This record gives sequence, C-alpha cells and structure tokens, in this order.
Amino acid sequence: MSHSPLHSTPRFATTRWSIIAAACHGPTLAADAALEALCRAYWYPLYAYVRRTGHAPADAQDLTQAFFTRLLEKSWLRDALPERGRFRSFLLMALKRFLAKEWRRENARKRGGALTFVPLDAAEAESRYAIEPSLGPDEMFERRWALTLLDRGFAVLAEEYASEGRSDEFERLRSHLTARRDEIDYDATASSLGLSPGAARVAVHRLRKRFREVIRHEIAETVADEAALADELRHFVQVLGQRA
Repeated sequence: MSHSPLHSTPRFATTRWSIIAAACHGPTLAADAALEALCRAYWYPLYAYVRRTGHAPADAQDLTQAFFTRLLEKSWLRDALPERGRFRSFLLMALKRFLAKEWRRENARKRGGALTFVPLDAAEAESRYAIEPSLGPDEMFERRWALTLLDRGFAVLAEEYASEGRSDEFERLRSHLTARRDEIDYDATASSLGLSPGAARVAVHRLRKRFREVIRHEIAETVADEAALADELRHFVQVLGQRA
C-alpha cells in the first residue's frame, strides 16, 4: 500500500512549526492556508474551554471569533517560538490572557467578526459540547486537543485509502485503530475482508503503524525536537486514556 511521504521520524529542520511559521509571513496564499489549518484544528478546543469557563453559547462564539481575530491583528503568533514550549500551551495561555484582559477592551464585537474563515458553527459546537463529560476548563481543552488530533489521524487515513479505491476496507478496519491488541478479532476481520487471518493481521498492523506515523507528524508540526515530540506523544496517550 502506498502512502503520502510522511516520516515516522520527523525531520525537524524542515517540518518543525512549519504551519505556524507560514502563518506569520504576511498575506500570502500559503500563509492564509496555514492560518485556516490552525483555526480549523483549534477552534473547537478553544470554544469548549470558553464555554466551560461559564460563558453562554453566543458569548463563547463571539469570544472565540474575537480571539482569533486578535491573534492575527496583533501578530501574537510571532511569539509562538519553539523554545517557549508547546504550541497548544502557548495558544491556551494566549486565550486566558485574552479572556482576562483583551475582551474587556473589545466592547463586544459583532458576532462573526472579521475572520470569516474560522468555521464557528454555533449549532455544531453546541451539539458537540452537550455530550462533553464533566471536566474543568483546562482538562476540557486538553481532551478536545487530543480528540482533534485523533480525528485528524482518521481523516488522513481515510483520504489515503480513498485515493486507492479502498474506502470500504478502511471503514472495516478503522475500529481497530483505537482498540487494544487483545480486543481485535482477526478471524472476524479476515472474514469481513475476504482475507486469511494472517493477511488480516498484517493489514491491521500496517494500518495501526501508519496511524502512529500520521499522529507523530501532526504533533511534530508544533514541537521543537524529538524529546518534546516524545513528551507530547505520551501526553496525548495519557489524555486519551482518561476518556470516559
């Protein structure tokens, strides 16, 4: 099975913080695309944090939109340097400062703001928020960060399999991505795919390996080096392990 050229051991000289760096370099198509990617990745974790701090849905939508607008207007991303820590931590700290200080000076911007590409769908956000567990604001942000990464991993693999005309195979295998090894029924999987048990085991192994590569690549975009990547991967696994 062919895959897009992501590396299981990221080359940080070329990949570290690449999205953030692109987002800081002026009004170019590449920068706009990078900013949209960042906003799409983080808008709901940040929205969930704002909601959990006690803001009503409409206010949380206004605040999240305004935060992204200020993030760009004030070039706050230029302060998101790798040596200052993980990007998710930088972003959450910036949001906390914004909520404590900046918003009071915003004078309630109109909903929607100037940042039209931030996909704040109020109905979608609230339907997702309604089924969240009872967690504090910080824990809520961490949970949604981890689940956003998980969703991104699923999406990348779905695209890869679809490009090879194997979407049905992926749908039959995807539940094995988050299952424990001892929970996987290889005989049932083999029957479902029309493979031998041995071939089914290989298919699952390759899918899970590819999934780990995708997650590593996604995290590597927002950490500085291998040590930080290892720490962030452990944290990702830990946060997912707390889901209930």
